[in-house]
Amino acid sequence: MSQAQPALELVDVHKSYGDLSVLKGISLKANDGDVISILGSSGSGKSTLLRCINLLERPNAGRILVAGEELVLKPAKDGYLDAASRPQLESMRSRIGFVFQSFNLWPHKTILENIIEAPMRVLKQPRAQAVARAEELLARVGLADKRNAYPGNLSGGQQQRIAIARALAMDPQVLLFDEPTSALDPELVNEVLSVMHSLADEGRTMLIVTHEMRFAREVSSQVVFLHQGQIEEIGSPEQVFDNPKSTRVRDFMSSHLS
Repeated sequence: MSQAQPALELVDVHKSYGDLSVLKGISLKANDGDVISILGSSGSGKSTLLRCINLLERPNAGRILVAGEELVLKPAKDGYLDAASRPQLESMRSRIGFVFQSFNLWPHKTILENIIEAPMRVLKQPRAQAVARAEELLARVGLADKRNAYPGNLSGGQQQRIAIARALAMDPQVLLFDEPTSALDPELVNEVLSVMHSLADEGRTMLIVTHEMRFAREVSSQVVFLHQGQIEEIGSPEQVFDNPKSTRVRDFMSSHLS
């Protein structure tokens, strides 16, 4: 039987800003249903890595594959890589959901309009179909009554749950979460984590940059620890949290789990 293609594969990804090397050859595979938490100190390259996956940040080198399809990249004059084909990049972006730290909802559109915009524009869904799916997703994240509200009328936790619903509306193969709770007041964090927990339980493929250690331990199939742009340690939650091989990871865990 042929081996299934990984949902997402990164091969030797490098990224620098001038002389500052932020990612130094990251290779990572996520199979269908994997939940990979990416941990590390501030400045270790975690968010940059996520943003390179869909070219929000352009890498200097490396390969990016979604379900076995490689994003064709070409060198640009400034030393970074660009997508060789804009349509291919747009197609791949539509298969990769991205949930930002700061929600990134359109303030002038209602919650419903925020969710149906991309499915109608990118996937060419009829409005009725996009609305029906949006209403399903609003119920799924516990905000069915907010369809006609505007983002400014919602709490940060509610806005982030809407952002998750918006990402799900594209039915992505992979969901990327960039520190989705770090901009929230502490009492609002759990409402977002519980939605993410349910997504993990239903077998969504997710890469999560997070500082929420207990959550990472509960939901992850794999934990990646980045240090200075390299993978310092990778393994099961039990191994990385309870029995890390690296002294650096051990020190990080003892200071963050105490």
